Amino acid sequence: MINTENNPEYLNSFLQYQLAYKRKSPESVNQYNCDLTMFLRYMKYHFGLTNEKEFNQITIKDFSLDQLSEIQEKDIHAFVSYLSINRRCGPATCARKISTIRIFFKYLTITSKMLKNNPAQNLETPKLNKRLPRYLTLEDSQKLLGNAFVDEENKNKERDFAIITLFLNCGLRLSELVGINIADIKFDDQKMTVIGKGNKERSIYLNKACIDAIKSYLDVRPKEGVKKDSKNSDKALFLSNYRQRISKRTVENVVAKELQKAGLDTTKYSTHKLRHTAATLMYKYGNVDIRALQELLGHQSISTTEIYTHVDNEQVRNAVESNPLADFKAK
Repeated sequence: MINTENNPEYLNSFLQYQLAYKRKSPESVNQYNCDLTMFLRYMKYHFGLTNEKEFNQITIKDFSLDQLSEIQEKDIHAFVSYLSINRRCGPATCARKISTIRIFFKYLTITSKMLKNNPAQNLETPKLNKRLPRYLTLEDSQKLLGNAFVDEENKNKERDFAIITLFLNCGLRLSELVGINIADIKFDDQKMTVIGKGNKERSIYLNKACIDAIKSYLDVRPKEGVKKDSKNSDKALFLSNYRQRISKRTVENVVAKELQKAGLDTTKYSTHKLRHTAATLMYKYGNVDIRALQELLGHQSISTTEIYTHVDNEQVRNAVESNPLADFKAK
């Protein structure tokens, strides 16, 4: 739920535009709202427009467009400094908030033309150190699947095995997995449709392991008493014990439980790490083209996918060894 009651009208207009026209997810728009609420609170404090001592109690509804138009690039720099020093925000958090501010002022100056000048036009983003994704080895992945399949004490073992199988074979996001409907799966074509970031639809091809796991689960999936609700639970592939569409939290708990049973560190691995694992294993063992991997994972930018080309030093070594000149000797 996005709390817009205490926002100025121009901020709510921006949020509505992101939802309706940019097709941003409610989660993304809620993050925009939080980022910009903090930004506007800081600007009221920065310009001496409030006597409120508690930062989180500063009201922004009365921060007018005229006051907004007074903001300059140096004021935004002061906000970023506040984030780093007072809030101890890291480069990634600062970069996200700067991105939000850029999008916000672009909307105000170009789309809605509420403002004439854009103080965020030349903002720089803090340099980020790219971290290699953490992922399971092939052996650990096989152990995880094996333990999930043979656990006779787990009354949901078919469901949980199918969840782990789809994560490790298809590289799904958590939101994509919980959103799968039975009708999204085309068994004859061996593929399914998922809704990714920005409500973008894409097709994912299913291998034999996925098809078998889904069919085994459908054989035991509850057919009676499934809720007909706003989540379209009656159409959902995966159901909770309450016969509703499974929640993200429940899936996270399922993955944590299965990781623990397999003897894997739950502080290091999560549902998103299973997505990393699928991408890494496909790149390492499947000779997958980077563009094909980009489409499979639903990445908007190829640069996001390229991180998987750096995770495997063995592949780099093999590439050098396979050079036809590797055995050349000068006579």
